[in-house]
Amino acid sequence: MKVSSMKVSKVEVFTVGSEWRNLTIVQVHTDEGLTGLGESRIPNHASTLEAYINDAASRHLVGRDPFEIEALVLRMRRDDFSRPGEIMMSGIACLEIACWDIVGKALGQPIYKLLGGAVRDKIKAYANGWYRVERTPEEFHAAAKKVIEKGYSSLKLDPFGPGYFELERQEFLKSVALVEAVRAAIGADAEILLEMHGRFSPAQAIKIARACEPFGLGWVEEPVPFDNLKALKKASDGMQGLTVATGERIHARNEFRELFELQAADVIQFDITHIGGILEAKKLAAQAESYYVTVAPHNVGGQISTAAALHLAACTTNHRIQEYFNDFADPWVKQTAKGLPEVVNGYFDLPTAPGLGLELDMDVIRAHPKQNTHFNLFSEGWEKRNNT
Repeated sequence: MKVSSMKVSKVEVFTVGSEWRNLTIVQVHTDEGLTGLGESRIPNHASTLEAYINDAASRHLVGRDPFEIEALVLRMRRDDFSRPGEIMMSGIACLEIACWDIVGKALGQPIYKLLGGAVRDKIKAYANGWYRVERTPEEFHAAAKKVIEKGYSSLKLDPFGPGYFELERQEFLKSVALVEAVRAAIGADAEILLEMHGRFSPAQAIKIARACEPFGLGWVEEPVPFDNLKALKKASDGMQGLTVATGERIHARNEFRELFELQAADVIQFDITHIGGILEAKKLAAQAESYYVTVAPHNVGGQISTAAALHLAACTTNHRIQEYFNDFADPWVKQTAKGLPEVVNGYFDLPTAPGLGLELDMDVIRAHPKQNTHFNLFSEGWEKRNNT
């Protein structure tokens, strides 16, 4: 078999925008005509990410063999002598995912078959972005019913408005009432995932979780701010019997070490597009498995980031469930890159086409240019996902 002599010839960056999120899409071109796609949704810093990718691509990828993915990630992490953070690791992920797409196309195989092959024949999904409504029990009840009617058996919500650290008594009761309304809407068998977005002190998070526990919680997510793992451990210890999930705002694989050693969470939710890409995520999932921790990757992106997540899920033994927004929030995003399996009865089928299995639609890209958004989870009405 001939060793690849393919080289990257050009990297293009497109930013696709809605009123609440901008998607950074990368298309990597090669001198043999193959192209690969990558994507990241980075809140409130899309222009910064775009600038970083343009600089890094010219320095680290153009003129190189797209098969040399380990070397690409090493160069980008090490040779610029910067501490990896959200911007750097998201930029690495965009280019890394695009290279995997090229490799899969060149070999005529879906990416997961190049990473050990499938360990499951379908991938469970949960719905997010479905509660763009008034923050009342009646509105949340009606919106939750639509999720179940679409076939999902698992959904996530943050019912806490702009809450931060401690809730006033009336806000506490209102938030719990929203969870109760959702449970009444979806029946006993469907799963509620309670999102706290790092809002609370450990004591408040524990109190809320206990109040919501009778309504059945699949997990409690990011109960305290992300940057104090001992506080997370305190919250987790106070929620004994409940599953605790976290990790979307941890952007380097080595930073999960303390989380595992503290046994502060049961599920990690790294975002493939913020952790350095598919192979970095695969390595982290293996590390988590040695601590009997499952993985449920965060995913607020479009079709490309979802496809990357599906390929990881297909070949990862401790994968739990996959987040998906695009059936409820900005459904047009599904047209940006066509070819992703639909969610049917709460599950994705495995991708079957080579690479990611997607084809970019430039007409949709051009129709939705970058927006000047500020998505603020601590502002009144943020759950409607307007430009707040």
